[in-house]
Amino acid sequence: MLYHSNTYRWVKTETCAYKYVFPVIARIIKNLHLNKNQSILDAGCGRGQLIADLYNTGFKHVYGFDISESGISIAKQSFPYLRNNYFVHNAYDRNLPHSMPQQYDVIISMEVIEHLFSPRAYLCNIKNWLSPNGYLILTTPYHGFLKNLATIVLHRFDRHYDPLSEGGHIKFFSQKTIAALLHQSGFKVLEFYGAGRIPFFWKSMIILAQNSV
Repeated sequence: MLYHSNTYRWVKTETCAYKYVFPVIARIIKNLHLNKNQSILDAGCGRGQLIADLYNTGFKHVYGFDISESGISIAKQSFPYLRNNYFVHNAYDRNLPHSMPQQYDVIISMEVIEHLFSPRAYLCNIKNWLSPNGYLILTTPYHGFLKNLATIVLHRFDRHYDPLSEGGHIKFFSQKTIAALLHQSGFKVLEFYGAGRIPFFWKSMIILAQNSV
């Protein structure tokens, strides 16, 4: 994630969301028929599980960064064969570390954008790091009319949108608003997928977009 480096002190390599989001990401990547030599960046890689899984499927040019020093430390300890592919970096800083590739064929943003005060600045940097016509795979919690209504009816509004919690989610996107943000940031939305639970009550949504040039 992209908070202060001490905000999260993780001990595992994957989040709960990873279990239902990654299979969709893997399917999207398979359907893109990518060359195994193409480069992939996980922008906000947390503890590094996604990069390791992609590497183990044959992608050798995979990199990840996160502002969390503890997250990157766990990634390097858990996947020592990739320790040189993980970096501490703030996604608001357009200048990637010099030892990283500066441009990528695919960038993945998994459950990150909902934590950011300035999603536009983040997407502006992603566009800069992405090759012309490169692909962005972005995931974020889903918020739609039926799900929002159910949250109210079941008296879970305060729990879900809890303003008293430290950190956590500060942006709540619907399919319409995330598509609008991507369009405004110079991306063409290609596909939308839901993940977790049943349709229109999804836990997360996954958007495949392309760098418009």
